[in-house]
Amino acid sequence: MLRNYPGIISEEDFRYHRMISIFASEPEPPFESVPEQTEIWGRRWGCSNDVGRLRVVLMHRPGDELNRVDVAKTMPEIGGFGDPKTGWYWRGTEGPNLAAMQEQHDRLTALLEQEGVEVVRLKRTATGRMKSCYTRDSCIAVKGGAIVTRLGARVRRGEERPVAETLIDIGCPILRTMSGNAIFEGGSFAWIDSATAVAAISSRGNMEGVRQLEEVLRSQDVKLLVISVPGYRLHIDGAFVMVDRDTALINPTQLPFDFLTELKERKIRLIDVHPEDSVWTINCLALRPGRVVMSEGVSPRTVDRLGAAGIEVVMVPYANVTSGGGGIHCSTSPLVRDDL
Repeated sequence: MLRNYPGIISEEDFRYHRMISIFASEPEPPFESVPEQTEIWGRRWGCSNDVGRLRVVLMHRPGDELNRVDVAKTMPEIGGFGDPKTGWYWRGTEGPNLAAMQEQHDRLTALLEQEGVEVVRLKRTATGRMKSCYTRDSCIAVKGGAIVTRLGARVRRGEERPVAETLIDIGCPILRTMSGNAIFEGGSFAWIDSATAVAAISSRGNMEGVRQLEEVLRSQDVKLLVISVPGYRLHIDGAFVMVDRDTALINPTQLPFDFLTELKERKIRLIDVHPEDSVWTINCLALRPGRVVMSEGVSPRTVDRLGAAGIEVVMVPYANVTSGGGGIHCSTSPLVRDDL
């Protein structure tokens, strides 16, 4: 005689588990793949290099945030003005000329748009963050989206939130927001090729910031080289920038020997700057392979050397913007570039 035992699994659980096994999760293709990006995020986001054709860039036109500079608060020891208590500073014998800064920033923006680049404007600035026009530092575009950094100096802490708001507004994925005691700024990051990048330790970037950056890159099979910049120099983009697929413009006196050796071993052609070049020469922006925009002040020698290497230079006046402590590279944060 059969006994009426209950079933080992209920009919409802049986059907539920059958449904989930049939409609299983799908980790492939990866997040940063073109099919996943275009279907879910509307377009392919991010960068895997520093010289592919520039498609989208984040910028901010200098504005009323510069009113924070008070020329009554002189600091001869820094050669300018500042307030250590609140954290702002401005170098030079005069305060910012906002109208002139805006005019030169507008010329750069117009040039980029003429080159077919989509310029995304920052939605707003955080109160008193008078260096917000240097958008490079607050986010780093990698494959599939961007990393929101954590800026080091008090005068800049807070720029991150408007940048995150803008990225969300345009639909750009935020792959990570740096947290804890991490500090790192985009001017200390550079792509060498699609599988290799470099990050610089300095007063504006610590090892925890590098570790959090590396976590994202490791998942994309990107090797991160870590170097230190000398003294109190802030970022690597004053000493190293890629200007073509296999060509970099460098200041060899500000880069570690082992990094220079690594670049040579990778067959990167190195063009060093000349004493006649302006301090902002390396702080330039590649529009596409072999075409770069630089601020005026590049020496004929360096222009000739770049030309001999097949690199076209477009120059714009930018001295009024650089008076605030950042050049063309600092003023532009690429969000989309073509792969190479």
